[in-house]
Amino acid sequence: MKYLKGNSLMNQFRFWAIALTNFLAIAKKILKLTGLLLLCAIVLSWSRPAQAASRLNPQLEEQVLQVIRAHPEVIIESVQAYQQQVQQQLQQAQQAFVQQIKTNTKAVIGESPTTGKANSTVLLVEFSDFQCPFCAQAHETVQQFMAKHQDEVNLVYKHYPLSSIHSQSLSAAKAAWAASQQGKFWEYHDALFTQQDQLSEPFYIATAKALNLDIEQFNSDRNSAAAEAAIQNDIQLAENLGIGGTPFFVMNGETFTGAIQLAEMEKILERVTES
Repeated sequence: MKYLKGNSLMNQFRFWAIALTNFLAIAKKILKLTGLLLLCAIVLSWSRPAQAASRLNPQLEEQVLQVIRAHPEVIIESVQAYQQQVQQQLQQAQQAFVQQIKTNTKAVIGESPTTGKANSTVLLVEFSDFQCPFCAQAHETVQQFMAKHQDEVNLVYKHYPLSSIHSQSLSAAKAAWAASQQGKFWEYHDALFTQQDQLSEPFYIATAKALNLDIEQFNSDRNSAAAEAAIQNDIQLAENLGIGGTPFFVMNGETFTGAIQLAEMEKILERVTES
């Protein structure tokens, strides 16, 4: 299992908004048969139900409902068309990302923290959430994997805090980003995952002190617009790729997710190095 991104309400809103638009286009065919040319205006008024309620004629409303009951396939057709459109867009985005990994690794890495072999032909991109328990499990596997293959693989960390279901995930991400500004991202990253049950404001400060960070700079950095922008850039990338949960990995041309086992990661490494 993996956690699904809880703040997908906006994505759901977009889904139904576009599905409704497609429905209206298909409904024109029905309108020609029924003569109910006001249907479009009425359906559009659903976005303003309070005003629409006072204007709808009960007889007209019943006629509209009859048309929809008689032709429910237009809604199904609209939703299916939208799903296909979204799937095609996601596939195109993922293919472009995989191609970029192969041809322009610097663009993929951007300002994200990395560890391992800097100029490796194998790039492992991880999208993760410091409060996700499955990410903590995967963290152990990734540590083992990188300990064995640090001379072969370049690991890139991307923030994907699921803040609607993990109350400390965004704060933890900002704290890790602030630690990276003083060259201690991976040490801070390990502390967050290994002591996940302690995530809190006192813990962030205590961990920064234990790593001998400049606390004034640490606090300034984690509360800065730059921290917010960097994390939002990672989130936007994840959403563009259609990533719905964490942890999510891309190793060259292969994607995988969840609390993966070491043997499985090594099989993927073998495949991508042979391709």
